[in-house]
Amino acid sequence: MREHTITQIKSGRRNRLRRWILVNSLLILLACVLCIAMLMIGNTIYPASDVIRVLMGEPVDGATFAVNTIRLPRMLAGLFAGIAFGIAGNTFQTMLRNPLANPDILGITAGSSVAALICILIFRTSNTTISIAAVLAGLATVVIIYILAKGKSFSVGRLILVGIGIQAMLSAVISYLLLIGAQQDLATALRWLSGSLNGSQLQAITPLMITVVICAPIVMLLGSQLSLLELGEQAATSLGLNTNKTRMLLILSSVAMIAVATATTGPIAFVAFLSGPIAKRLVGPGYSNVLPAGLVGLNLVLAADLIGQFAFEVRFPVGIITGLLGAPYLIYLLIRMNRKGSL
Repeated sequence: MREHTITQIKSGRRNRLRRWILVNSLLILLACVLCIAMLMIGNTIYPASDVIRVLMGEPVDGATFAVNTIRLPRMLAGLFAGIAFGIAGNTFQTMLRNPLANPDILGITAGSSVAALICILIFRTSNTTISIAAVLAGLATVVIIYILAKGKSFSVGRLILVGIGIQAMLSAVISYLLLIGAQQDLATALRWLSGSLNGSQLQAITPLMITVVICAPIVMLLGSQLSLLELGEQAATSLGLNTNKTRMLLILSSVAMIAVATATTGPIAFVAFLSGPIAKRLVGPGYSNVLPAGLVGLNLVLAADLIGQFAFEVRFPVGIITGLLGAPYLIYLLIRMNRKGSL
């Protein structure tokens, strides 16, 4: 009987591992298809052979400029921003054990947005300064929310409510900045606020690429510890986890990715909110959800950008398409949580 139980446990674990590998492999394959499509499709459609020749450094009339200057930076911006939003959103949702606890709802994205808009509309600084200001503002927002929500004892529900309040206040600040901004800067600010990959340049997305390359592996390596935090503070501590150190590393890495991604592409709506739940449904329980969430995030951004650019007569920024996808899910989630008494 005991051997039979052990065999069943091992079999279940192997099945979950196979499912995890299969889902991630399919997500990677889909990401490759979307990346190729973004390089091939535009006002002029270039065959894959021409795109490959351009990427190999061979000059091709027309295709060289279109691919290297416009399409490749746009694709890389969407890819790395999607990974950043997906992993960071999943981290907050898992760590705080609530699907509403993501950077969009908590006001972290809005904090970075305020800092970026101040740099764009008032000081007219460089992209590097915008990224630094966005990171610092995102960290400051997290600290403020935590202090206000702490009280006598930590409460996830209180933290979410405080985050929603901070988000509303920062949204008002954003509206005020748009009112006082110079007319010539408003187009840039509004494009940025909608969440857009338009006008992406390699030098502008370099900070985002570096941040994701550094921070994403840190969160992935802490994936098992993140799963322990989902069990609760007492359970994680009893299993030998240094919760304060782990939580600090996860928060710093996630906020850095969210802030730099927001500074680079603008606040692409609901990607951080949707990626974790979708990935969890796909891979199921048993293994870390960090990598699948990042892959779902990049696929959401790339697919939404292609839809926004070519599915309608008018071209829409990527943030509008992801917003249309995420808003109904948010309403559904709020109704479900209210019925369960989770709010």
